[in-house]
Amino acid sequence: MKRSLLKLLEPKLITYLKKNGYSKGDFFKDALSGLSVAIVALPLAMAIAIASNLPPERGLFTAIVAGFLISALGGSRYQVGGPTAAFIVTVALVAMKHGYEGLVLATIMAGFLLIIMAFARAGELIKFIPYPVITGFTSGIALLIVFSQLRDFFGLSITTMPPDFIDKLVLYATHLHQTNPFAVLVALGSIAIIVIIKNTYPKIPGPIVVVTLSALAVWLLGIPIDTIESRFGAIPSMLPTPVFPDITFAKIRLLFPDAITIAVLAAIESLLSAVVADGMAGTKHKPNTELLAQGVANIASSIFGGLPATGAIARTATNIKAGAISPVSGIMHALWLLLFMILLAPLIVKVPLAALSAILIVVAWNMSEIKHIQSIMKAPRADRVVLVVTFALTVLVDLNFAIQAGISLAAILFIHSMMQAVEIKAYDEEEEENDDPDATSKKTIPKGVEVYEINGPLFFGVAEKLVDILSLFESPPKAFILRLRHVPMIDAAGLHALEVLNQKLKDTHSVLILSGVNKTVQMYIRNSKLDKKIGEANIVDHIDKAIRRANECC
Repeated sequence: MKRSLLKLLEPKLITYLKKNGYSKGDFFKDALSGLSVAIVALPLAMAIAIASNLPPERGLFTAIVAGFLISALGGSRYQVGGPTAAFIVTVALVAMKHGYEGLVLATIMAGFLLIIMAFARAGELIKFIPYPVITGFTSGIALLIVFSQLRDFFGLSITTMPPDFIDKLVLYATHLHQTNPFAVLVALGSIAIIVIIKNTYPKIPGPIVVVTLSALAVWLLGIPIDTIESRFGAIPSMLPTPVFPDITFAKIRLLFPDAITIAVLAAIESLLSAVVADGMAGTKHKPNTELLAQGVANIASSIFGGLPATGAIARTATNIKAGAISPVSGIMHALWLLLFMILLAPLIVKVPLAALSAILIVVAWNMSEIKHIQSIMKAPRADRVVLVVTFALTVLVDLNFAIQAGISLAAILFIHSMMQAVEIKAYDEEEEENDDPDATSKKTIPKGVEVYEINGPLFFGVAEKLVDILSLFESPPKAFILRLRHVPMIDAAGLHALEVLNQKLKDTHSVLILSGVNKTVQMYIRNSKLDKKIGEANIVDHIDKAIRRANECC
């Protein structure tokens, strides 16, 4: 058992090296692809930290520490980790409410939750989160990111941003007269450059071109807009010393909901990224190993002054397109970023904030899932309702609540759909089935015997419907045959419904006969001792036996 679990959680790096080996040529390819990813990650890491109302170096610390560990310990061959835009809203809110130390503790707790999820083999369960829920909160986060960037996009002199969407709208409306036209020009120009490069020269990373050109323009032309240096000062050229936060039970209890949000987001985003990588490269990731790596990486990132981290879809896709061979590429991306920070720290601070806001707005647009939203809006009404509700709650209330409410609503609507799909019908309502020799309509049913059939699982959603069947009869039947040949499973409520039905029939001196009971359903009937109450002779495997039994009883 221990060996199988250890094998299950073995990093993809070790699995790959054992199976394929590793040459100097492979390392050269991984080093070049890692450099390509690092060039993309450098401006994004800083922009995400700034958008979270934190200093830019915290994004770099996260990309270096978490990026290294996610690739070294993860379950995906090409996964690249670091700070992502999906965390911006949550990180900003937690840091505002509890300070950076509170964010660190919440992230450490989230890391341990992810490790627990890995050992509990919960990696496969993430795929059961309904697609409209994922699309709803992802597009909601995208909208919130856009609104979080409007301050720097318009160059507004707002010192503190409120967390609520409506409050942001009001604040922007009252400060629009302060718009800096130079900031708007730099931001619009940055977006235009990113779009043009993507469409014309897709192999060139647009974000690094934008930060380079915008920094040069601001420096050479003396454009009066905010830069990283003017707002945050210098950034360090080395990683900080690890620091552990003060931990108390009161703080743990206070931050536990935020830790759950961070853990769920990290799990969903990293596994989605791994799935995208599998689709692009034809590989297969190890979900539980990935969760373990995410847990370790988030703990380490927090201790080294970073932010929550997860697998980054855009950076992972860049890694694959750049010709990565193994997880060494992701490790090299982190080492390249460390080298950039050591050598280029004095230059990085010259980047204008308007350019970084433009980069994040483009990222938000790519996150917005417009095509997927259009597709879901053509789907059944239940999916549309789940999408709209999750989106609205993400924007207007809280991401954690939005995920919970979205999953709950999707489950309720699914149960309702299942209830509608499960049929309980009498044999005289049965359509003629020429290819079914056991159709009830082809059998001779004794007088005074009622035959009903259930098509679908006998669960709590239809249990009441089954009990209410007897109210349809003017006089009680002599025997009641219930066909269960199309019932694949039964739950506790279904067993209770059978018990109630059996007792009601006994009270009217009638007999309940179960026909076509499969082995699984029969096992639960036997385990609940219901076979003793109904009578073992009244539980048969075929309709012909049920009819003979009805004749004997009558």
